[in-house]
Amino acid sequence: MSNDVYTSHVTIKRLGGPLRTAQLPAEDHLVKFGVHGAIAEHYGITGTGFEPHATTIDYVIAATGG
Repeated sequence: MSNDVYTSHVTIKRLGGPLRTAQLPAEDHLVKFGVHGAIAEHYGITGTGFEPHATTIDYVIAATGG
């Protein structure tokens, strides 16, 4: 059995509604997560005053190479 090579340490804070920030390793700034477009519509969040941001699924897709 192999040993762990890496453990990621991430801090996530909910800002209200769909908005969250995450402090990721090797990043000097907070990363914002939220909703936009069809995902916001699906959850009924359009027109509620929330600024659109990339969703967590957007980051997952980007991390796997698009």
